[in-house]
Amino acid sequence: MVEGKRNSHGSTPAAWTLVVLVTIGITVSTVALVFGHWVGFWIGAAIVALGVIVGAVMRAAGLGQRPRSTTPADA
Repeated sequence: MVEGKRNSHGSTPAAWTLVVLVTIGITVSTVALVFGHWVGFWIGAAIVALGVIVGAVMRAAGLGQRPRSTTPADA
């Protein structure tokens, strides 16, 4: 590993919020689909969409991972 560089695995509040909301949404959708409840399926899909939006807003607010700078020295 090159000194001065850190590998980040995205362990930020924005990333964890996104993961938790998407996991809950997929679980709700899956259970609803198994039991044939289409309204529950779409509620789960809405939770997934909400998770993506909340994650993006949190990242824009500075709670996400900063973009890597790409300079010729990094290449």
